[in-house]
Amino acid sequence: MAPQAQPAPLDQARPEIPVGLSSASVWPQPARAAFEMAADLGFDGVEVMVWADAVSQDVDALHRLAQEHGVPILAVHAPCLLITQRVWSPEPEERLRRAVAAASDLGASTVVVHPPFRWQRRYADGFGELVGELEETSGIRVAVENMFPIRPPNRLNRLRGGRSSGLSAFTPSPDPTDVGYRSYTLDISHAAAAHADVLELYKRMQDRLAHVHLADGTGAPRDEHLVPGHGGQPCAQVCEALAADGYSGSVVLEVNTRKARTPQERAAQLAEALVFCRLHLQAPGAPRQDAPHTG
Repeated sequence: MAPQAQPAPLDQARPEIPVGLSSASVWPQPARAAFEMAADLGFDGVEVMVWADAVSQDVDALHRLAQEHGVPILAVHAPCLLITQRVWSPEPEERLRRAVAAASDLGASTVVVHPPFRWQRRYADGFGELVGELEETSGIRVAVENMFPIRPPNRLNRLRGGRSSGLSAFTPSPDPTDVGYRSYTLDISHAAAAHADVLELYKRMQDRLAHVHLADGTGAPRDEHLVPGHGGQPCAQVCEALAADGYSGSVVLEVNTRKARTPQERAAQLAEALVFCRLHLQAPGAPRQDAPHTG
């Protein structure tokens, strides 16, 4: 009788969660620097933030960078910022379509997109249908990201659950779970700025969670994107929940390093953030590894 196959150890039964580097994390350096740093530090891939940098808008140039550095592109962040309203097209629908086409050409599984701005009425009216259509026709997950109000909810609203949107530039809300979409991006720094309970937000998104932006925040009413562990958010708990729940997407570090005085200082900050992710994204039961010294 042939011996029965033994189940794989728990740490082998679940694949490791890929950890990527957002090209926004090296700003004001260009996209090329993100690929170089991702390769040097051992990231599993890159998320490309499409913005004013010409390379970030050029699919052929991005493909060459990915091949040159041996770093795959995990996601494309559609040009949704106020400063990118003319990138690719003045029409937000066309920008999102271009982002999905770029992701498909680059082998990325996910496009990150923000909810519509309030003044984008026609785009907002058809946004849910557009996202659904693009996912159906492309096979790319179009993951709508939680944002934050200009003015965070007051203390009374936070005590009532933290879901009041304050004064928001987004319609109908900076919290995409208020509407419901097929796929979500969870951004921890944005949750901090919105004074939202990120663990509760994770639970609401969990069944449709496609992508995570990992960065810390103090609760200040601005987009801080601190290195995990440098703010007040439960970044470790979120990572541990992702591993325990069998999350199948990527975790991308989207941290603010613009105050770094040297390339070495920026690399040290990103290395610290990567170590944090690796430690806390291990599957339950996997042997813990000592954090390497990052200087």
